[in-house]
Amino acid sequence: MATDAPAITLTIAGSEATGGAGAQVDLKTFQELGTYGIAALTCIVSFDPKDSWNHRFVPVEAQVIADQLEAIQSCYTIDTVKIGMLGTPTTIDTVATALATQDWQNVVLDPVLICKGQEPGAALDTDQALKANILPLATFVTPNHFEAESLSGIEIRSVEDLKEAARLIHAASGAVVLAKGGVRLEGSDAVDVYYDGETLEVLSAPKVGDVAVSGAGCTLAAAVAAELAKGATPLEAARTAKAFVTEGIKNRVSSNAPFDAVWQGGAGDLQEQPAG
Repeated sequence: MATDAPAITLTIAGSEATGGAGAQVDLKTFQELGTYGIAALTCIVSFDPKDSWNHRFVPVEAQVIADQLEAIQSCYTIDTVKIGMLGTPTTIDTVATALATQDWQNVVLDPVLICKGQEPGAALDTDQALKANILPLATFVTPNHFEAESLSGIEIRSVEDLKEAARLIHAASGAVVLAKGGVRLEGSDAVDVYYDGETLEVLSAPKVGDVAVSGAGCTLAAAVAAELAKGATPLEAARTAKAFVTEGIKNRVSSNAPFDAVWQGGAGDLQEQPAG
């Protein structure tokens, strides 16, 4: 491989048909940040415009997921993976088995606990399987407000609560944590908390509107993975990812759907910005 070859980043995630989340977002983020992106699809999600834009969720067969990962892992020497929506306990088992066949330097988990297209019982089974089989493999985890409450077991109403949740999730998983407050905490800033067991840092940026934007969480986790693959420290990766997603939200794309989507191409060249 040439010395100037790009770092390789794999996403294991769902396809979201409108391009605003999932593997589509991950690949765009990887490309913008200068890595070679690869995707293994776990499910197909399409919003239903005739039913209040709710999710339609179709899992990919387990053998097809295993085949994708076999091809990818045989083709490339790869040590960085971002994990997004898995969707079913069977998919989680399939992915965990594939991940166990090699060593990974960076396993970035965006812990998507709920798919709105699933029945509550199925969603709970998936949550429990994710916590049992995937979370222990993660080296870096990026829970949103709801997911941080679920993983930490506490209610999060303030930045201090978010800090405590980050500490609890790290203690339970051993992973670096970037817990996202986003627009769900009061105040003029969107606040995330980074904690790696030693360093606790609050990352904040002025809120851009008061409504969550589709793809922000996927973009953040994918940006963390890309930066780690290029050799950044976890804290550097978190800072760059926060800046990248903030710019993407500022340059959001609107559509006929009742929500906007992050545009990864709106971030420009963040590599020349200071890390702090």
